[in-house]
Amino acid sequence: MYGDGGFYRRGERPAEHFRTSVHASPRFAAALARLLAEVDALLGRPDRLDLVDVGAGCGGVLTHVLETAAPDLAARLNPVAVEVAPRPGGMPPAVAWRTDPPESITGLVVANEWLDNVPLDVVEQAPDGPRVVLVDPATGVERPGPAPSPEDLEWLERWWPLREPGDRAEIGRPRCAAWASVVGRLDRGLAVAIDYSHTRAARPVYGTLTGYRDGATVPAVPDGSCDVTAHVALDACATAGERAGATASLLTTQREALHALGVSGARPPIDLAHRDPRAYLTALCTAGEAAELTDPHGLGGFGWLAQAVGMPLPPALEGLR
Repeated sequence: MYGDGGFYRRGERPAEHFRTSVHASPRFAAALARLLAEVDALLGRPDRLDLVDVGAGCGGVLTHVLETAAPDLAARLNPVAVEVAPRPGGMPPAVAWRTDPPESITGLVVANEWLDNVPLDVVEQAPDGPRVVLVDPATGVERPGPAPSPEDLEWLERWWPLREPGDRAEIGRPRCAAWASVVGRLDRGLAVAIDYSHTRAARPVYGTLTGYRDGATVPAVPDGSCDVTAHVALDACATAGERAGATASLLTTQREALHALGVSGARPPIDLAHRDPRAYLTALCTAGEAAELTDPHGLGGFGWLAQAVGMPLPPALEGLR
């Protein structure tokens, strides 16, 4: 996906292949803007407030925040998109576009559907123990390979132990390292990872490796023709973030987090339709978008991992602990 000619290197846009919260509604970015305002207040409104979007895609979150931020906040905001794809046309000049996060960050880091694309190894339990699954990059044909490294075996034993022959796991150690590298760059602030996820108590027996292309699931053939994704062991990432310096952590769902940030799918009162039909339709549209963002069987079921460095969790999220 990230090599020469890979799926993202050639400029594929996520919205063309799968639906994300950013594309579902501007209310997602608005909720992150409210979270940014709380972070800003906790940091004492610094002269420079970083907003770093890791895996920024088309830069929709940063664009929305820039368009809607209060003048005082906008004057201090340093928006940074971290993305391997080329910078899209029409991106505001204020947005820095780079392939790696800044070394020093004071503010808010958002990684929405980034960790699920960090490459990892798949292993399958064989009669003699776990074996790395090897795959032909052109056809997707699989075959058993060597035993995992000692470091990967240690990760498996702690976070995703295999029991029966045929059981599979996705070794999340690279995701833990990637997340720790983000948290470790925070001087003060908050980092939030948002992704399809699972915890040790409910790992999927056969894994989650999936391909996406043109809005449909397809075999996860690593030939550069599709997005290849696997759900994230966010509980393991949380521990990695704490080792990297996080002093406060929260693991919750998108439904709970967005509710705490003021996103509600409640329908408007029916009498509004008689008093002000246009306002009723607008409110109904807003409620529908919010309902999609918070649907526990869809986007609302995403995991949210929030980790703070040098500050407490923002009030909206602290109330969920």
